[in-house]
Amino acid sequence: MAEARQEFPVEQQLRKDMQEAQRSRDQLRLDTLRMALGAIHNLEVARTDRKNPEFGKELTEADCYRVLEQEIKKRNQAIELYKQARRDELVVREQREAEILQGYLAGAYMSEAELRALIADLIAQHGKEFKAVMPLAARATRGKADGKAVNQLVREMTQSEESE
Repeated sequence: MAEARQEFPVEQQLRKDMQEAQRSRDQLRLDTLRMALGAIHNLEVARTDRKNPEFGKELTEADCYRVLEQEIKKRNQAIELYKQARRDELVVREQREAEILQGYLAGAYMSEAELRALIADLIAQHGKEFKAVMPLAARATRGKADGKAVNQLVREMTQSEESE
Protein backbone atom coordinates (compact mmCIF):
# COMPACT_ATOMS: atom_id res chain seq x y z
CA MET A 1 0.00 0.00 0.00
CA ALA A 2 1.26 3.47 -0.86
CA GLU A 3 2.46 5.59 1.99
CA ALA A 4 0.52 8.73 2.85
CA ARG A 5 2.07 11.95 1.65
CA GLN A 6 2.65 14.96 3.85
CA GLU A 7 -0.21 17.49 3.65
CA PHE A 8 0.58 20.97 2.42
CA PRO A 9 -0.11 24.00 4.65
CA VAL A 10 -3.06 25.06 2.48
CA GLU A 11 -4.66 21.62 2.92
CA GLN A 12 -4.07 21.71 6.66
CA GLN A 13 -5.70 25.14 6.80
CA LEU A 14 -8.69 23.90 4.76
CA ARG A 15 -9.17 20.97 7.15
CA LYS A 16 -8.83 23.18 10.23
CA ASP A 17 -11.33 25.69 8.85
CA MET A 18 -13.66 22.84 7.91
CA GLN A 19 -13.72 21.73 11.55
CA GLU A 20 -14.41 25.32 12.62
CA ALA A 21 -17.30 25.49 10.14
CA GLN A 22 -18.70 22.24 11.54
CA ARG A 23 -18.54 23.61 15.07
CA SER A 24 -20.19 26.89 14.08
CA ARG A 25 -22.75 25.07 11.91
CA ASP A 26 -21.87 27.19 8.85
CA GLN A 27 -23.15 24.78 6.20
CA LEU A 28 -22.20 26.81 3.12
CA ARG A 29 -18.61 27.25 4.32
CA LEU A 30 -18.42 23.57 5.26
CA ASP A 31 -19.69 22.45 1.85
CA THR A 32 -17.30 24.80 0.04
CA LEU A 33 -14.27 23.60 2.00
CA ARG A 34 -15.24 19.96 1.50
CA MET A 35 -15.55 20.58 -2.23
CA ALA A 36 -12.10 22.21 -2.33
CA LEU A 37 -10.46 19.33 -0.46
CA GLY A 38 -12.31 16.88 -2.70
CA ALA A 39 -11.04 18.63 -5.82
CA ILE A 40 -7.45 18.43 -4.53
CA HIS A 41 -7.94 14.75 -3.72
CA ASN A 42 -9.44 14.11 -7.17
CA LEU A 43 -6.35 15.60 -8.83
CA GLU A 44 -4.14 13.39 -6.71
CA VAL A 45 -6.16 10.29 -7.61
CA ALA A 46 -6.25 11.26 -11.30
CA ARG A 47 -2.47 11.19 -11.34
CA THR A 48 -2.54 7.48 -10.52
CA ASP A 49 -4.31 6.76 -13.82
CA ARG A 50 -1.92 5.70 -16.59
CA LYS A 51 -4.06 7.51 -19.18
CA ASN A 52 -3.59 10.85 -17.42
CA PRO A 53 -0.87 13.04 -19.00
CA GLU A 54 0.37 13.92 -15.50
CA PHE A 55 0.62 10.24 -14.48
CA GLY A 56 3.11 9.56 -11.70
CA LYS A 57 3.80 13.22 -10.86
CA GLU A 58 3.79 14.12 -7.20
CA LEU A 59 1.20 16.61 -6.03
CA THR A 60 2.75 19.99 -5.20
CA GLU A 61 1.49 22.95 -3.25
CA ALA A 62 1.31 24.88 -6.54
CA ASP A 63 -1.11 22.19 -7.78
CA CYS A 64 -3.30 22.80 -4.73
CA TYR A 65 -3.39 26.52 -5.47
CA ARG A 66 -4.13 25.81 -9.14
CA VAL A 67 -7.10 23.65 -8.10
CA LEU A 68 -8.41 26.48 -5.90
CA GLU A 69 -8.01 28.92 -8.81
CA GLN A 70 -9.97 26.58 -11.06
CA GLU A 71 -12.75 26.27 -8.48
CA ILE A 72 -12.96 30.06 -8.15
CA LYS A 73 -13.08 30.35 -11.94
CA LYS A 74 -15.96 27.85 -12.03
CA ARG A 75 -17.83 29.93 -9.46
CA ASN A 76 -17.30 33.12 -11.46
CA GLN A 77 -18.56 31.45 -14.64
CA ALA A 78 -21.60 30.13 -12.78
CA ILE A 79 -22.31 33.61 -11.39
CA GLU A 80 -22.52 35.02 -14.92
CA LEU A 81 -24.89 32.26 -16.03
CA TYR A 82 -27.09 32.66 -12.96
CA LYS A 83 -27.25 36.43 -13.54
CA GLN A 84 -28.44 35.83 -17.10
CA ALA A 85 -31.10 33.44 -15.78
CA ARG A 86 -32.07 35.95 -13.04
CA ARG A 87 -31.38 33.42 -10.26
CA ASP A 88 -30.27 35.92 -7.64
CA GLU A 89 -30.26 33.45 -4.72
CA LEU A 90 -27.79 31.24 -6.60
CA VAL A 91 -25.66 34.24 -7.58
CA VAL A 92 -25.33 35.16 -3.89
CA ARG A 93 -24.41 31.58 -2.96
CA GLU A 94 -21.75 31.29 -5.68
CA GLN A 95 -20.29 34.70 -4.77
CA ARG A 96 -20.01 33.63 -1.13
CA GLU A 97 -18.30 30.38 -2.17
CA ALA A 98 -15.84 32.29 -4.36
CA GLU A 99 -15.08 34.69 -1.49
CA ILE A 100 -14.43 31.77 0.87
CA LEU A 101 -11.98 30.19 -1.58
CA GLN A 102 -10.36 33.52 -2.46
CA GLY A 103 -9.19 33.82 1.13
CA TYR A 104 -6.89 30.83 0.67
CA LEU A 105 -5.27 32.27 -2.45
CA ALA A 106 -4.68 35.70 -0.94
CA GLY A 107 -1.55 34.56 0.88
CA ALA A 108 -0.09 32.92 -2.22
CA TYR A 109 -0.70 35.85 -4.57
CA MET A 110 1.72 38.68 -5.25
CA SER A 111 0.78 42.18 -4.11
CA GLU A 112 -0.04 44.83 -6.70
CA ALA A 113 3.22 46.63 -5.93
CA GLU A 114 5.22 43.44 -6.56
CA LEU A 115 3.31 42.87 -9.81
CA ARG A 116 3.96 46.43 -10.98
CA ALA A 117 7.69 46.06 -10.21
CA LEU A 118 7.90 42.76 -12.12
CA ILE A 119 6.02 44.16 -15.13
CA ALA A 120 8.11 47.36 -15.12
CA ASP A 121 11.25 45.20 -15.16
CA LEU A 122 9.90 43.16 -18.09
CA ILE A 123 9.01 46.35 -19.99
CA ALA A 124 12.52 47.68 -19.39
CA GLN A 125 14.06 44.45 -20.72
CA HIS A 126 11.75 43.66 -23.65
CA GLY A 127 10.26 46.95 -24.79
CA LYS A 128 6.89 48.62 -24.47
CA GLU A 129 4.87 46.40 -26.77
CA PHE A 130 2.00 44.54 -25.11
CA LYS A 131 2.42 41.47 -27.32
CA ALA A 132 6.03 41.08 -26.24
CA VAL A 133 5.52 41.66 -22.52
CA MET A 134 2.23 39.86 -21.80
CA PRO A 135 3.36 36.25 -22.49
CA LEU A 136 6.45 36.78 -20.34
CA ALA A 137 4.41 38.35 -17.54
CA ALA A 138 1.86 35.53 -17.69
CA ARG A 139 4.60 32.91 -17.46
CA ALA A 140 6.37 34.73 -14.60
CA THR A 141 3.19 35.16 -12.53
CA ARG A 142 1.47 31.83 -13.20
CA GLY A 143 0.10 30.60 -9.87
CA LYS A 144 1.20 33.79 -8.14
CA ALA A 145 -1.35 36.29 -9.48
CA ASP A 146 -4.75 36.44 -11.15
CA GLY A 147 -4.40 36.37 -14.94
CA LYS A 148 -6.96 39.13 -15.47
CA ALA A 149 -5.18 41.43 -13.05
CA VAL A 150 -1.85 40.79 -14.77
CA ASN A 151 -3.41 41.47 -18.18
CA GLN A 152 -4.93 44.76 -16.99
CA LEU A 153 -1.69 45.92 -15.40
CA VAL A 154 0.39 45.04 -18.46
CA ARG A 155 -2.09 46.88 -20.71
CA GLU A 156 -2.14 49.89 -18.42
CA MET A 157 1.64 50.04 -18.05
CA THR A 158 2.46 49.49 -21.74
CA GLN A 159 -0.09 52.13 -22.80
CA SER A 160 1.11 54.66 -20.24
CA GLU A 161 4.72 54.00 -21.30
CA GLU A 162 3.77 54.54 -24.97
CA SER A 163 2.01 57.85 -24.30
CA GLU A 164 5.10 59.38 -22.65
